[in-house]
Amino acid sequence: MKKKLALGGLALVAAIGGTLAFTSPPRLLSWYDRARGGTDGAQLVAEAVPYGSHGQSLDIWKPEAGAAGKLPVVIFWYGGGWAKGDRTSYAFAGRALAREGFLVVIPDYRKVPDIRFPAFLDDGAEAVRWVQDNVAAHGGDGTRIAFMGHSAGAYQAVMLALDSKRLVAAGADPANVKAVVGLSGPYDFHPFTSERAIAAFSQWPRPEETQPITYARADAPPALLVTSDGDETVRPKNANNLGAKLRGLGAPVEVRNYGPLDHEEIVMALSVPFRGKGPVLADSVAFLKARLGE
Repeated sequence: MKKKLALGGLALVAAIGGTLAFTSPPRLLSWYDRARGGTDGAQLVAEAVPYGSHGQSLDIWKPEAGAAGKLPVVIFWYGGGWAKGDRTSYAFAGRALAREGFLVVIPDYRKVPDIRFPAFLDDGAEAVRWVQDNVAAHGGDGTRIAFMGHSAGAYQAVMLALDSKRLVAAGADPANVKAVVGLSGPYDFHPFTSERAIAAFSQWPRPEETQPITYARADAPPALLVTSDGDETVRPKNANNLGAKLRGLGAPVEVRNYGPLDHEEIVMALSVPFRGKGPVLADSVAFLKARLGE
């Protein structure tokens, strides 16, 4: 995320202590969320769980109160331009969704420059396979899964939901994927213009294969595509174009525009301190519960 996120700028950093000045913005947000009561009703039940074939790991969050039966599962992929980010920095997202009654899995994945497209997607597919095979032991229902992510993480979530062949190749069953929520994600961004997109995708000989919009299909899982006019990092055309193509094919899709919010504020709105920026969490939860059940 950009420096701009820095959670309200210098005033907030001063308010919570200069000792955190060199912490990444998402990690700082998770710390502040915890300090403002973000842990109430949610618990980290598994940490740094190994999965996949490249040393990846994941965290699992669930509601603090016991629930009857298996919980619906949300796999949340974080952003960072395919080049940075880590699962622990997005604890605020895991806690927010767990409090709403979901078992939440946040996987790490390999980053540029160590790898390029499609390796990070292969990691995502391996995470889905692990969830389907193992989440029952943690109280989750592997047959009721939704994908969710922000920015490059929304790319992961939407691409994996649309390109079912990648899940099948990893040994996962696409029929278990019931919904997808993309927050401020890039879905139709070729030709590549940003440095990060060039680094992650330009070596691939068939650029159309890197674009989620290429894989739009009539039988795609129901999708909620969140965007905002204030987003200058991933412009609204990405959600608008993919939404229009899915709608034209007859696939269930909703596109929601949160007006002046910028790229970072969309994901910040999942946290307790910044929930007032917009109903991103409430709208996402309502969408997910309607497709996954309580």
